[in-house]
Amino acid sequence: MSNQTETNQLYEVAERIHEMRDICAFTVEQMAEKTEVSVETYRLYESGTVDLPFTFIHKCALAFDIGITDLLEGHSAVLSSYTVTRKGKGQVTASENGIEIQNLAPKFRDKLSEPYWVRYEYDAELENKPIHTTTHSGQEFDLVVSGTLRVRVGNHEEVLHEGDSIYYNSSTPHGMIAVDGRDCLFLAMVMASDEPVQNIVHERAVMGVKAKGSYVCEKFIDATEDENGNLVSIDFNHEDEFNFAFDIVDKIAKKSPDKRALVHVDRDKTERVFTFKDVKEHSAQAANYFKSLGIKKGDRVMLVLKRHYQFWFAILGLHKIGAIAIPATNLLVDHDFEYRFEAAGVTSILCTADGDTAHQVDIADAKTHTLVNKIIVGGEREGWHNFDNEYCLFSRRYRREDDAPCGNDPMLMFFTSGTTGYPKIATHSYKYPLGHYITAKYWHCVSKDGLHLTISDTGWGKALWGKLYGQWLCEGAVFVYNFDRFDASDILPMFKKYNITTFCAPPTMYRMMIKEDLGKYDLSSIRHATTAGEALNPEVFRQFYNATGLELMEGFGQTEMTLGIATLTGMTPKPGSMGKPTPLYDIKILRPDGTEADIGETGEICVNTSEKVPCGIFLGYYRNQERTDEVWHDGVYHTGDIAWRDEDGYFWYVGRIDDVIKSSGYRIGPFEIENVIMELPYVLECGVSAAPDDVRGQVVKASIVLTKGTEPTEELKK
Repeated sequence: MSNQTETNQLYEVAERIHEMRDICAFTVEQMAEKTEVSVETYRLYESGTVDLPFTFIHKCALAFDIGITDLLEGHSAVLSSYTVTRKGKGQVTASENGIEIQNLAPKFRDKLSEPYWVRYEYDAELENKPIHTTTHSGQEFDLVVSGTLRVRVGNHEEVLHEGDSIYYNSSTPHGMIAVDGRDCLFLAMVMASDEPVQNIVHERAVMGVKAKGSYVCEKFIDATEDENGNLVSIDFNHEDEFNFAFDIVDKIAKKSPDKRALVHVDRDKTERVFTFKDVKEHSAQAANYFKSLGIKKGDRVMLVLKRHYQFWFAILGLHKIGAIAIPATNLLVDHDFEYRFEAAGVTSILCTADGDTAHQVDIADAKTHTLVNKIIVGGEREGWHNFDNEYCLFSRRYRREDDAPCGNDPMLMFFTSGTTGYPKIATHSYKYPLGHYITAKYWHCVSKDGLHLTISDTGWGKALWGKLYGQWLCEGAVFVYNFDRFDASDILPMFKKYNITTFCAPPTMYRMMIKEDLGKYDLSSIRHATTAGEALNPEVFRQFYNATGLELMEGFGQTEMTLGIATLTGMTPKPGSMGKPTPLYDIKILRPDGTEADIGETGEICVNTSEKVPCGIFLGYYRNQERTDEVWHDGVYHTGDIAWRDEDGYFWYVGRIDDVIKSSGYRIGPFEIENVIMELPYVLECGVSAAPDDVRGQVVKASIVLTKGTEPTEELKK
């Protein structure tokens, strides 16, 4: 074997042979005899420094009583016949609120049980309180390794000391705490009966949803949870006075000035870490700078900043002075900018120096003449202000004025495309960030000590779902990698390097990731993984789970609102389902006549706003009251998305109203067809649309992107 890849494969096979010899308790001499080679030759083979003959590998497999493919193709953590987890090297599935849980076989295939190494910290306050209980399917076995554990099962309590164990039906309410003044370490085995094994992190993580210590956001957010820590309802206080920049970022900076807020890695791998104090001061400088340029409350300012760290300073600075931020992608060209400048009345723009985006802006500006300020970021350009050189000259203090923007004042605008016509402008108020508390706390499972990564350019609404508002409401840090083009092999090593704990990406990104050899990467830092933006194919769910031990939790929302439907913490995911409506929104599936659809019947996802307009939903479409009234009338907001509800209350996405294909009298959702096609191993991407047909009205048309190395043929078309 000559190249680096082959060398790595050789070493991996040798390493697996070494691990299996340890498991089987064979000596080198015994294995040399079993494989019919000398001791010296066997040592060379096991070291991975010389080529391994196939006959040698075959004899090793016979000696270990395993399949030869386990040695050749499996990875040491992904074998179906064995797995080894070294001390302290289990996959951390929960590590907060005094509980650490390590999965001892996260990647083993077809497990009949889930083994966990669990540490409960001693907390004197808990000894005098009732033990919190929860349930999950199957049975559980707990063996105390050190310390003392008080266990409650149903109405009974038992005290377990070192060496004691307990076996119980885990559908019975149960819980446990460490007692006697020290931490307790125990082995937990979770076994399912007629259901798939449930990941213990689902039950144990929700036991600590109410974190110790106060959060700055508690002044504005009142979340009610059930006895298992699952969200039941959410209300808001003082929301009419709320300004995210002042009330969250600046207050956290005062309380915990050195707390990490943003970890930024540039495309050249330059690393920057900003604390909440840093963000407060830089955003104050930006606010003072913007005011010096004449930017004021109500002005529309476009931000075309990719994933530059300056985006966070700029948008918070705009929030402080009351100018309306309009995030936009750098993929826009001159006619796109021309339409947006005129439609929104954009007077200022902050634009990346990368590529020719600024040039496209100049072309559009020459036609519209709406721009008063053009500000370049990350470089220089003639006729433009230089943000990096200029904003830093201003004061790091910015006082909140009596008439500071808040509540229902417009804060943010997004251009959102529809199936017809030009993009509409969805306008959000200063209450919008509050709607993302559920997004981060109960869907992303962001924690104070964690680091969250959402893959999205700041030009899209998804960035504000996962890179700013909800995460900082939870006082967690966000990770940003300013890449130009998504490359799974480039990003995957970063999970271990930066200890990224929670992750969200669209299904497309997960599809690209599972095309990689995930066994080569350490993803054990990830505690929770989520996805949204498009429907998730069950095959992607299965492959990602097989590779990582993590279940993808889906969610649904729109540019016009925050997370509306989701598989929240504590819920059992159904692959392909969006989940259930969140407590923030009163969501129903309605027929065209406005009545509620039956179970299994498709209809439109609608939000009832007759009694209360929730924080997070938009104010309307800017300068387009007619379109606003079309989608929001009679106390109901119509999303335009079609779905159906199953008997357990889970929602299943079908498509957009205008996307539904009507063929021979049947209504066909594109995703149903896409889902089947995506099961094919040679398909990377697939889009289904309608094509006209003289007989059936419409027929289904599929556009397919093949995986790398697959050649299109007539046979594949069939």
